[in-house]
Amino acid sequence: MEAWLQSSIHTLLALFALPKVGLPAIFLVSLVSATLLPLGSEPAVFAYVQVAPSMFWPAVLVATAGNTLGGAISYAMGAGAEAAWHRWRASQPDHADDAPPPPRTAGGDTPSPGGRWHALTTRWFQRFGPPALLLSWLPGVGDPLCAVAGWLRLPFWPCVAFMAIGKWLRYIVMTAALLHAWPWLSGWL
Repeated sequence: MEAWLQSSIHTLLALFALPKVGLPAIFLVSLVSATLLPLGSEPAVFAYVQVAPSMFWPAVLVATAGNTLGGAISYAMGAGAEAAWHRWRASQPDHADDAPPPPRTAGGDTPSPGGRWHALTTRWFQRFGPPALLLSWLPGVGDPLCAVAGWLRLPFWPCVAFMAIGKWLRYIVMTAALLHAWPWLSGWL
């Protein structure tokens, strides 16, 4: 059993080895890391650029494309969740006479599920709109921002454009910083 497991791991590593697969692997890792799954794509981009320094710009562009597509998937998941929530609410028996009216947000709208955090992000998105997705690259917050933008039905293409700009800048800065700091870090480690 142990030999089979070792063989399987080696086969998997060989399948996704960056020098062999390269840009498609970066695209896939970047796409998956931009969904709500906890995965970072910067190490893959950095490792590839370490192996092939002349591929800095193609790697950054491919990672940006994959990460932006992942953000668009999160946007679609948010829009789908919002539609499902409204269908569910419509299917519930109306007990408006028994219950107090729902609280209203500052804009006068009734809040959606998610409580206080949702009300705060809704106001924040209403204030900044799609440019708020320049922050979609932030770890831990960026992917939910894309989903909330979909939930709120912000315009899709402007959202994707701002996601792409933010993610592109992140890959440039992170990869360049790692390349610059790597000789110092590797000597220190």
